[in-house]
Amino acid sequence: MNLTMKFARGLLVGAAAIGTLAGSAQAADQALNIYTTREPGLIKPVLDEFTKETGIKVNTIFINNGLEERVRTEGENSPADIILTVDIGRLAAAKDYGVTQPLKSEVLEKVIPAAYRDPEGHWFGIALRGRVVYASKERVKQDKITYEELADPKWKGKVCIRSGQHLYNVSLIAAAIAHMGEAKAEEWLKGVKANLAKKPSGGDREQAKDILAGVCDIAIGNTYYVSLMRNGKDEEQKKWGEAINVILPTFEGGGTHVNVSGLALAKNAPNKANAVKFMEFMVSDDSQRIHAEANSEYPVKAGIKIHPTIASFGELKADNVSIAEIAKLRKKASELVDKVGFDQ
Repeated sequence: MNLTMKFARGLLVGAAAIGTLAGSAQAADQALNIYTTREPGLIKPVLDEFTKETGIKVNTIFINNGLEERVRTEGENSPADIILTVDIGRLAAAKDYGVTQPLKSEVLEKVIPAAYRDPEGHWFGIALRGRVVYASKERVKQDKITYEELADPKWKGKVCIRSGQHLYNVSLIAAAIAHMGEAKAEEWLKGVKANLAKKPSGGDREQAKDILAGVCDIAIGNTYYVSLMRNGKDEEQKKWGEAINVILPTFEGGGTHVNVSGLALAKNAPNKANAVKFMEFMVSDDSQRIHAEANSEYPVKAGIKIHPTIASFGELKADNVSIAEIAKLRKKASELVDKVGFDQ
C-alpha cells in the first residue's frame, strides 16, 4: 500500500470514528431513562405521547421494590434520569436516600399546588388518589362519613382494611396525627382496631371482595381500585367493584385524605435537560388527561377531565394537610400501628 492510499484509508477510518461518536452523542441527546414502580402498561400511553411530541426515546426500568436502594448503589454511574413512583412514602424515601436533586421550575410550580410538591423541589405530585370508604350497597344506607367515625362502636365487627403498615395506611394515619395530635390519633386507631371484622390482610381489592361476601360492611381503599375492578376484564373483580358504593370521607375540619403519584429528578441524571422537559410535559393538559385516564386518578391540574368512574364518586374536597407534612409524620404513624398492635 503506497503512502497516498494509506493516508486516504486513515481519513476514512477517522471519519467513520467521528461519525460513530456523533451518532452516539445524538442518540444520548435523544434518550431518557425512567426508573419506576408503576406497571409499564399504565404509563405507556403518556410516554408514547412524549416521544411523539419531542422525538426523545424513553427507556423504562420497572422496579417494584428497592428502587431507591438500587439508584443509591449505582451512585454516580446510575443511568436514572427520572424516578416515577406512587405514594408520598416512596417519594420521601427517594429524597431521604439522597438519590434526588432539587429542581426549580416555574412551569411545575405554576400548575402543581404547593400542598402536592416538596418545598425544596425534590419531588412533584402529578396525580391524586383518595383513601376512601368502600360501603356495602346492601347493608350501608348512609352516604356520608368521617374518618373519625370509623372508630365509632356502631361499626364493631364491620370494618375491613389491609395491613396498617402498608404505605397507603401509614399515610392515612399520618394525616390523622396531623389533625388530631398523636394522643388522640392513638385512641382513634385503637377504636378502628376494635371495630375490625378480621385481622388486616390482603390488598384494597380484597376488602371489596370481603364486603361482597358479607365479612364486613365497610372498608378502606383507594379510589382507583374501584375503577380498575369495575372496568377490568376479570368478571369476579367486577362483582366486587359493583357490590360497593364509594363514600368520600372527611376529617372533622378537613377534607378527604389524598396521596400522590409523583416524580423526581434523579441526583446523577445523565440526560438532565430531557428529564426536566419530561417533568414539565407531565403537567401539560394532554399529559394530565392521558395519565389520569390510564390510571383512574385525579389530575393534579385544575380543569382536566376526570375518568368517568372516578367522577361518579362525587366532588373530591381534598384535605388541607400538605403531603410534605404527612411525609414528616409517617414514622410516628408507623410506630403507632405497632404500639396499638393494629395488625395482630
